[in-house]
Amino acid sequence: MLVGDMGIFTWRMMVWLFTRLPPRGTLLTNFYQVGVLSLPVVSLTGTFIGMVLAVQSYYQFQSIGLENQLGAVINMSLVRELGPVLAATMLAGRVGSAMAAVLGTMRVTEQIDALTTMGADPIHYLVVPRFLACILLIPALTVMADFMGIVGGYFYSVIVLGIDHAPYLNHSREFVSGFDFCSGIFKSFFFGGTIAVVSCYRGFNCQPGADGVGRAATASFVHSFVLILAIDLFLNIVLDSLYFAFYPEGASIL
Repeated sequence: MLVGDMGIFTWRMMVWLFTRLPPRGTLLTNFYQVGVLSLPVVSLTGTFIGMVLAVQSYYQFQSIGLENQLGAVINMSLVRELGPVLAATMLAGRVGSAMAAVLGTMRVTEQIDALTTMGADPIHYLVVPRFLACILLIPALTVMADFMGIVGGYFYSVIVLGIDHAPYLNHSREFVSGFDFCSGIFKSFFFGGTIAVVSCYRGFNCQPGADGVGRAATASFVHSFVLILAIDLFLNIVLDSLYFAFYPEGASIL
């Protein structure tokens, strides 16, 4: 039932997406709220994740004499996995929950019904701009999370732990390929679309009262996060199969 309703909701949104876009002012407002206002939290979180990876990995690599290759591990983990998932999680928490709360409040106060009464389709004016903002701007947020994580990992590894600068960068350049970076960006499109659809659906189907709005915001984050991890698993299997199809020998850090 839930999957069917969400499928119909998504289909109606896609029909509007490919037939008529919302006004430019509506799009820019949503782009600003989703992209620009999310940059600080994504950047800060990415920096700390890079440093945490350095802290957690350094002593294990030092025990086998491979601490100079720490950059390859940190940067590959960031661009392939942690950067996209981290940016999506922050987007689901900061933007997705807000979307569900705002749309839920509009549902409770009958503003969505008023739009329908005036002859406007609320999915066209409320859902499509949020979907476009999420799916088009999450790649930029992912790049920022990757970049700040790489900077944070470099700072802690080279400046704090004293790993040699040149080997750290050389191993990063040698083992982190363009495929790793592009696979993370590719996954982010699916994450952004999932966050927008789940959050808007939860807001549109909010139960009456303040408690219903709160439950819609919470459910949007929980369901988005679970779906992000499930999609991540599926896409990793597919992308790894493609990688080893094109590069049978693969790449080994050790």
